Amino acid sequence: MSEENFQQPTVTALQDLIAGGIAGSASVCVGHPFDTYKVILQTSSGKIKNGQPLQSSLSIMKLYRGMSAPLSTAAVVNALIFSSFGESSRLWDDYFFPQEGLHRPTKDVPLHEHPHEPRAEHESPDHTTWQKSFVCGSIAGAVQALVICPTEHVKCRLQIQNNIRCHENTLFRGPIDALSKILHGHGIRGLYRGFVCTTWREVPAFGLYFSAYDYIKDTVSNGLAASNVMGGGSTTASDENVDTLATKNTLHTWAASSLAGGLSGALTWAIIYPFDVIKTRIQTSSLDTPIEKRRMVYIYRQIMQEYGWRFFFRGLGVTLLRAFPVNAIIFPVYEFTLEHLTESGIGGPTILASSV
Repeated sequence: MSEENFQQPTVTALQDLIAGGIAGSASVCVGHPFDTYKVILQTSSGKIKNGQPLQSSLSIMKLYRGMSAPLSTAAVVNALIFSSFGESSRLWDDYFFPQEGLHRPTKDVPLHEHPHEPRAEHESPDHTTWQKSFVCGSIAGAVQALVICPTEHVKCRLQIQNNIRCHENTLFRGPIDALSKILHGHGIRGLYRGFVCTTWREVPAFGLYFSAYDYIKDTVSNGLAASNVMGGGSTTASDENVDTLATKNTLHTWAASSLAGGLSGALTWAIIYPFDVIKTRIQTSSLDTPIEKRRMVYIYRQIMQEYGWRFFFRGLGVTLLRAFPVNAIIFPVYEFTLEHLTESGIGGPTILASSV
């Protein structure tokens, strides 16, 4: 059995990068129109009924405005998320299981025991439940905040141009132009405007996201496995039965991954959404706004005084509508791509034939 384990496909950093890039790009293409609509809702003043005055001014092309900024960093962002989660998971296991190499995911871990997947049954439940996923996910969120903050700053400014609330006299021609002007006029601190609020959003969000994903996927997978046993019929291990069962198990795996991703993503957004509203207001305020008027507490009080607490949930409906398909796509695409990369040996070590 140990010989077979060593011959299984292994996950490398390059494969993580490729799979993360493809999955991230797919999620951006699906979710960006919803994100644009959300940002416009968050930055608008006054009441909006039935989508007005947005319906008359928005087209499909306008909904995709600013997509090149997040799309260009999708590979890096998703590679950072999964690799930092995986590495922190290994450090967690090294700390709690210092002499039990069997419990630790290593660089030669088989695909289906990749660090972001639900833990194997033989692992100790004391340190492989939601606590581990939450802590390691929070670390991944802190790493992501470093990359996502300037990207979202540029994206938000491009999304609100010519819409309800835009204080800049000069329109940006694109992400490169926006990046250049922000850096030239306000330096790296200007580019990282809203970083504190972004961190407050990302750290708990990813802790909850990964722990909820693992729990939901385990629950759904166990339920589907139980239904297989209940309706299994003949126990004869014919080739046809084995192939049918393998196909059914694969479909169940993707279904569980998709459902878990969608539900965990929607749940996470519902909880941390007020932080996103504050972050958007900070990042779309005038670049010349004094620092005391773009602090989290100041923006919070300003929103409460002018609009009331309901404003903190403006755009939540479209965000949840976006969150489910985006997160339902990212894990299955990531895992599907990773599986094919490891089986074909692309971006990884050469797979030795079993006869060698």
